[in-house]
Amino acid sequence: MMPKNLEFGIQTNGIKHTHADPMPDIDTRFHMVKETGLFDYVDKTPAANEVEQFLLASKKYHLPIRCGGWFYMLGRDEALLIENLKIANTLGSKIHNIQLFSQNTSGKLISNQDVADFYEFALKEGGKLNVDPCLEVHVNMWSEDFLRVSEVGQIVESMGLPFQITLDHSHIIFKIDNPIEQKVFDINEDIKRGDLILDPFTVGHVCGNWISKGWVRHCHARSAVPNNPKNIAATDDEGNIGRGIQYPFCDPGTGNYHELWNEQLLEPWKEVVRQLMQYHANNADSRLGQISTEFISNFDYGEGCKYSLFDQAQACTSWMRSTWDKILAEAEK
Repeated sequence: MMPKNLEFGIQTNGIKHTHADPMPDIDTRFHMVKETGLFDYVDKTPAANEVEQFLLASKKYHLPIRCGGWFYMLGRDEALLIENLKIANTLGSKIHNIQLFSQNTSGKLISNQDVADFYEFALKEGGKLNVDPCLEVHVNMWSEDFLRVSEVGQIVESMGLPFQITLDHSHIIFKIDNPIEQKVFDINEDIKRGDLILDPFTVGHVCGNWISKGWVRHCHARSAVPNNPKNIAATDDEGNIGRGIQYPFCDPGTGNYHELWNEQLLEPWKEVVRQLMQYHANNADSRLGQISTEFISNFDYGEGCKYSLFDQAQACTSWMRSTWDKILAEAEK
């Protein structure tokens, strides 16, 4: 039987409007989400002192906390992972998203086997608690060197384990036609050799490879465009501006974004979502369970934004639901 279900949620850091607006309290955020009628769940690993509040709000508004996630460093955060998996179990979460730094505590670049071993550890600990760990494709992590994802996947499967990733393809799309970003991990050389294809309209592109292998268990939806405008609204203490890995999904309104908004630029990002949904609708062994929007106000993303993060999440989810309905109907013919 083909999989028929796909749920849509929202990461709770995106349940606010502009960057300048204060983060609403936990109850208010759940209320805001429930009022839209768009979302099936929320996505969050809260601090230990917030767990009870999240449980109360989840019960009050009938909104599961289906997913969560955190970032980890090899050799430092194994105990933290176990604690976060326990929190996930307490909340009833099914998915724990893992961002794994590219370097260990000694500053050494971790190997593919290191990643596979950490993932095996996460699978074992998660299995005790009925929580599925997923390795996220993400900048500033080992997986920003995109070809390594398939290499690790092959190692994991050779160990007799299922390989499960969180696909956040904004991290791939924003590097298209972006020479500066393609220098990170020297992926420009991979592209020149033809070993790495970023364009989702080209056969053999990297996201399509991961999708076709059935590796995508979870997905983060935050739109980005090729050569995404840098986030000039954010500057750090050293004068660096944000890398720019977020582009408004719907018209942000006059003066609310630092570039002229162009909906057509979103097509490559949308195409990956379509391909992911098509695989899920047409393959009985698809492990995809849900997609969480993640429009956020962090430095490389939406820090300083004047548009509403929450409005963007709603527009994106409306489009995804409509797209999924059409793809599923076509698959059922």
